Amino acid sequence: MQPSRSAADGAGITGAITEDAWDRALTLLRGDSKIVLACHLNPDGDALGSMLATGLGLRQLGISVQASFSNPFRLPQSLTQLAGRELLVPPEQVVAEPDVLVTFDTGSVDRLGDLAPLVAAAGDVIVVDHHITNGGFGTHNLIDPQAAATAVVVDDLLARLGVRLDAAIAECLYVGLSTDTASFRGAATSPSTHELAARLLATGIRPDEISRRLYDARPVRSLHLLADVLGRVVLEPGAAGGAGLSWSYVTQDDLARHGVGMEWVEGVVDMIRGAEESTVAMVAKQTGPGEWSISLRSRGPVDVGALSVRLGGGGHRLAAGFTGRGPLEGVVDALRTALDAVPVTS
Repeated sequence: MQPSRSAADGAGITGAITEDAWDRALTLLRGDSKIVLACHLNPDGDALGSMLATGLGLRQLGISVQASFSNPFRLPQSLTQLAGRELLVPPEQVVAEPDVLVTFDTGSVDRLGDLAPLVAAAGDVIVVDHHITNGGFGTHNLIDPQAAATAVVVDDLLARLGVRLDAAIAECLYVGLSTDTASFRGAATSPSTHELAARLLATGIRPDEISRRLYDARPVRSLHLLADVLGRVVLEPGAAGGAGLSWSYVTQDDLARHGVGMEWVEGVVDMIRGAEESTVAMVAKQTGPGEWSISLRSRGPVDVGALSVRLGGGGHRLAAGFTGRGPLEGVVDALRTALDAVPVTS
């Protein structure tokens, strides 16, 4: 399989991923090493798909790996049938001092959760990502902010390793590509995104079945939860210098009352972004006492990636997030203040 993109097409924090960076990463992965693959806690389709695609590719080459993510070590229902899931091991079983640690779709060390100590313990760390706010915490960084998903970078990595693109790997990459482009509706979707999707589909994977698992299979009780969250949407048209903010929240009590997990509200922020009266959408998801996972979306005028960096998080211009601590009212107040400090473009 030939590289899917030219070497100059892979961009890092301030430019292209150099051939030297690629060569060093490939040498490490081909070496006789203890390799651990890790993605961010509560993994989404791009994080998990990118990691498992890499694991399957290395296994195809006869290279043994461990793949894991932080507790809670539980896959969302939409990803429980993903190819390569047999490679996953609980974080407690991961080798403590790997020769090589490879992280996927993880913008900062703390996003690794229980696996964060591996960054210091590993001999080398390869960071594979597409977040523009990633500071490059690895000894080797393969970061392309222009890529529509981390799966795009992984496709290039596997091509350079000489991995044959089979249906299992293609399924993992397609899940990553689909989820991080909002089913190919996001601004990062480009001709090359669709060209990659076409190559993946040519392996025989079923986009209808994959999409059904990702987007269309949910318990009725999750719809009741969704109704609660959407019923709480607050519109603040004067926020962000008049660009407007729409926001809502979900608590641990909500989840317990409806008997569902947080995974069932992952897409609600994109629904709220559709509100015509505002350009910024926010959903606060309570992950513990006084702790909130904040998801942000923008329809263009406000750079929510820059906004999230101000609040200790990161992401992209149109999709980002951060961790909020304390009462919800205080978290929302901090967001309003940060919004007033971020430029609004026309």
